[in-house]
Amino acid sequence: MGQLILKVGHFDQAEKLYNELRENASNDRERAHIYHQLGCLKHDQGEYQQAVTCYEKSIEINRKTLPQDDASLAPTYGNIGGVHNNMGEYSKALQYYEKSLKISEISVLPPQPALANSYCCIGGVYNSMGEYSKALEYYEKANKIFEISLPPTHPDLAKSYCCIGGAYNSMGDYSKALEYYEKANKIFEISVPPTHPNLAVSYNNIGQVHNNMGKYSKALEYYEKSLKIREISLPQTHPALANSYCCIGGVYNNMGEYSKALEYYEKSLKIREESLPPIHPDLAVSYSNIGLV
Repeated sequence: MGQLILKVGHFDQAEKLYNELRENASNDRERAHIYHQLGCLKHDQGEYQQAVTCYEKSIEINRKTLPQDDASLAPTYGNIGGVHNNMGEYSKALQYYEKSLKISEISVLPPQPALANSYCCIGGVYNSMGEYSKALEYYEKANKIFEISLPPTHPDLAKSYCCIGGAYNSMGDYSKALEYYEKANKIFEISVPPTHPNLAVSYNNIGQVHNNMGKYSKALEYYEKSLKIREISLPQTHPALANSYCCIGGVYNNMGEYSKALEYYEKSLKIREESLPPIHPDLAVSYSNIGLV
């Protein structure tokens, strides 16, 4: 039930349930699993340091009875990598993702979504570091597994299309990016609730391609759809909200509406200063954007 509530994006309900379960856990294995789920919750809420604390607590409890390469530890190592990636600590993220991948390669038979998730995550770090061809290589390895092992409307398949679209977008191949983003969006609209954060990401991605192609009114339409969902479903200091404000500011900047651009850039900066480490690259982007306006 907790996993389902978390997947549909009802974070407050999930947190209440998991805290009750943690207090009543009858053994260490249950307790470790609950800390892992609380880590997922805090990660989704953008509370990255708390997420790492929960994930590390889960590993600490599990390591009392399990070997260091036990298959059940791979998802937690992978998730710690995800938090470091979101915090802009890319080498640390890669370290944890590769640890997770190494365990998965030993313990699961291909094709398995667990392996695909690891490839996707490693691709994501390379994408953040600007190594787009390397990112695309990992994304395509992941996508191949997802297409074999998952139903055609599974949200993880949509995320895989999103990742490939993102790499093409970064490489300037906008028509290819749009093709993959729209495939992903079609799945999300079928498979998740209308206020789910993944749908917001999808709309944001499509908006970004239209912005890059100079179609500013179309970009704004998708960015605002994304923002509307994020304002409903996420905490007010979530970095994803800052990203939405930043994107909308970028469109207004491109349209020459500088006071409007500045308004959105400053809203974005305020959230980033509260929610991100002081050396995170996104903070540099915010300062740069404001300077440019």
